[in-house]
Amino acid sequence: MKKCIYLQNICINMQKTKRLLVIEKIISEENISTQEELLRKLKGKGISCTQATLSRNLRQLGVGRIPDGAGGYKYSLSENNRRSEKSSMKLNIVPVIQDIVEAKGLMVMKTIPGNASNTAFFIDGAGRYEIAGTIAGDDTILIIPRDGITIQQVHTCLEIILPGIHDQIKSRK
Repeated sequence: MKKCIYLQNICINMQKTKRLLVIEKIISEENISTQEELLRKLKGKGISCTQATLSRNLRQLGVGRIPDGAGGYKYSLSENNRRSEKSSMKLNIVPVIQDIVEAKGLMVMKTIPGNASNTAFFIDGAGRYEIAGTIAGDDTILIIPRDGITIQQVHTCLEIILPGIHDQIKSRK
């Protein structure tokens, strides 16, 4: 059964979001050389998934393989993902977000006045594939997904960039 947070009648799959966050954490903290090894680490953290799901998740996260210095290879987050790990900034941004509204395949995020620009800058700086870009005003951000990306995928992406964002918005309603 899917564990969801519903926002505007859309299920934000928290299991997938949690799995993506744990994958990022494991890869950034440990030398993982195979998907089998990563599957074992995930299972040790109480997360189970198939190899096919893991493969799709790695592609979604932009994970690649780099030399490990010992003649083998290890998984590595893309440079954009490593730059986006500024958790203290995440903590400062999430409270200023007031609402998210979907509009014809786009997303509009409302913030406290004066905070849209820095929030959009942070979202763009995360370098996530799903988001082509943002346009910010004083208290409003237009989030533009890439072609072929669903609103559901953008919600998941935002939860990865800004953990707790959907809980924050839900608590305000």
